[in-house]
Amino acid sequence: MEPCVQTDVRAHRGEKLPVRRLKLLFLAYYFPPLNSTGCVRTWNIAKYLSRLGWDVTVVSPHPQHWRKVNNPKQVELDLDREGIKRLNTGHRWRWLSPWDLKCWNANVGWIMGGIFRNVARGFGIDTLIGWGTEVEKACAALAPGEIDVILASGPPFIGFKLARSLSERLGCPYVLDYRDPWVPRHGLRSQRNTILDREKEIVNGSAAVTSISPSLLNGRLNLGAKLHVVSNGFDPEELSQVRPHEFGHFAIVYTGNFYIPRRVITPVMDALRCLRDRGVEPAINWRFHYYGVHGDHVRQEAKKLGMIEKVVLHGKVSRGEALSAVRGAGVSVVVASVLEEKADQDGGIVTGKLFEAMGLRTPVLFIGPSGSDADVIAQTSGLVRRVTARDVEGMTTYFQEVMSGKVPQEKRPDAYAWPNLITQFDEVLRTTHRMER
Repeated sequence: MEPCVQTDVRAHRGEKLPVRRLKLLFLAYYFPPLNSTGCVRTWNIAKYLSRLGWDVTVVSPHPQHWRKVNNPKQVELDLDREGIKRLNTGHRWRWLSPWDLKCWNANVGWIMGGIFRNVARGFGIDTLIGWGTEVEKACAALAPGEIDVILASGPPFIGFKLARSLSERLGCPYVLDYRDPWVPRHGLRSQRNTILDREKEIVNGSAAVTSISPSLLNGRLNLGAKLHVVSNGFDPEELSQVRPHEFGHFAIVYTGNFYIPRRVITPVMDALRCLRDRGVEPAINWRFHYYGVHGDHVRQEAKKLGMIEKVVLHGKVSRGEALSAVRGAGVSVVVASVLEEKADQDGGIVTGKLFEAMGLRTPVLFIGPSGSDADVIAQTSGLVRRVTARDVEGMTTYFQEVMSGKVPQEKRPDAYAWPNLITQFDEVLRTTHRMER
């Protein structure tokens, strides 16, 4: 598609011709006002690409379908302020994902839904497949030539399939953004192989692929120059508005979910028990604070180790409350994986919570396998100590060091600020557009 200009006469006069804003169709299932960490990346991509001159249209489920949202009215104001358009879609088969989506989920509804969910898992069916038809319906009015590039962020990887089908209909290239690897964990081996073959087909048809870390895809797709690493990051504008929570003591904070057995609190509790037994109190009064839906897991592990009196459970809170807690913390704990034997699989897991703590200038204890991609982030920022789950002594020592005033010195955490990261995305998308013209 050629840029729209009014006339060549203006160019002969030395006047600057207007530059057409390139049009991006952004398939972002997780997007504000949904209260989910998956929305942080998609929102900042849309926000900062718009500021770099892209005409961004986000395709996402209508907020009315989500169970938990954060300030929908403010999100609408933010979209207007940033000039971001939004295509709200419906969502069929919501009972396949009742934790995020509103649906009949009580009594008989829960039983029936559970049966269908088990069947879906057995056949390797994407639980968010009901979004696909609704996206096609919402985009039906778009015609060839109206979109320059399609960007899909996954999971869910139904978005990748949609990016390809829309690309074929609209005659424009598509780019795939991986926040997690597309590795099917359910269904028969033949079904999983079919999904992996489909992934290769979709990836091969894409113009480019972005990934949050170098090791996330483990080189399994042989992408070569098509692969671009664009890390997760933090938004300095958002974080500048965060005020620290006043705990009244030294707070060790964890916000977010656990995924047993990969991501558990157990090694952290071991370290906290060692910390308690070393008798840093009464000189330093400290507590461990957990914000999230998995309080039962934290409570169970704390009881096993006799640590329940040192643990405070806050439950699910708003994003603003969680950020306030991290800013007020002495240490923010982030667990990527405790499975050292699967280091080759988990080395690319670099959760977004890590970057928000860095952006808030809070010291971070990051638990993940040795040689992971987090090592580079730790060295670049200066605010992160990476240890393995087995290194309980290392965790305990780090807590003691920070409590005693030996706070890590920052180096270049702003390398992971979205105003800087977005230039990489911008270049990938613009290069894609130029190559397809």
